[in-house]
Amino acid sequence: MAGVPYISDSEFKSKVLDSAVPVLLDFTAAWCGPCKAIAPLLDQVQTEKGAAIAVYKLDIDDNPDTPLQFSVQSIPTLLLFKNGKLVNRNVGALNKGKLDQFVATAL
Repeated sequence: MAGVPYISDSEFKSKVLDSAVPVLLDFTAAWCGPCKAIAPLLDQVQTEKGAAIAVYKLDIDDNPDTPLQFSVQSIPTLLLFKNGKLVNRNVGALNKGKLDQFVATAL
């Protein structure tokens, strides 16, 4: 398994806003410890939910526009989109149970 794919600012509209399924977007950075801590949990969500939800990461250092658009001030920040609209937001790392509850709000 390759893990959760990264997207860029230029792919945000096509991959997230135009997605036919709900999208979990993780704002992250290579230097972020809590981001690394939740990465295996995001991989699990991707594996468990399959085609029901798309999971992506966006590196805030390489892609400043999207974090600015959604006022992301600390990472990890998880945004949940459904039908092109932001439906839920979480700032900080979550355990697996809380992450599952968070994801369930869009399914």
